[in-house]
Amino acid sequence: MDTLELILHPIRLRIMWALSGGRVRTTSDLCEGLPDVPRTTLYRHVGMLADAGLLEVAGEQRVRGMIERHYRLRHDALHVGLDTARAMSNDDHRHGFAVAVAALLAEFNAYLDRPGADPAADRVGYRQGTLWLSPEEMEDVAGELLAVLRARAGNGPAPGRRPHMISAIFFPAGQPDEDGPRGSAGQPA
Repeated sequence: MDTLELILHPIRLRIMWALSGGRVRTTSDLCEGLPDVPRTTLYRHVGMLADAGLLEVAGEQRVRGMIERHYRLRHDALHVGLDTARAMSNDDHRHGFAVAVAALLAEFNAYLDRPGADPAADRVGYRQGTLWLSPEEMEDVAGELLAVLRARAGNGPAPGRRPHMISAIFFPAGQPDEDGPRGSAGQPA
């Protein structure tokens, strides 16, 4: 199984997200954090990710006569580069998008199912909008967002911090004519 195929699975993607941000977890910790995933299924997927080198053992300790491993995500494990994206077929992109959305939905449902979940207090947001951009402007937007995220990407676990999932999706919407759609007064809609 190639790395992309390995990553593009809803449960494995959720495991990698649970370990992102420098977090170190045991499989027992992951079972607690992903209670909707059967324990045997989670252990199997952790094993697959570790065997593929996407997870590494950060430490081991003996617990009740068994060796308990503490896993962390390799820092480059979730990176799908531009060359990989270019090599993907349209069906690969469809599959990847569906898996990412499924994992995002599962994480959101798990959040809502937690005792005391408060979307308003936690500033949960989900919005969609359309920006009319040239390819150059799109590159600028992507670069600006990357700069904002990089400023916080080095943050690790600390008192008062908790992980926040951010998911950005960019794609051209529709097939407008050259000038774009017009409103009733001849102005851009």
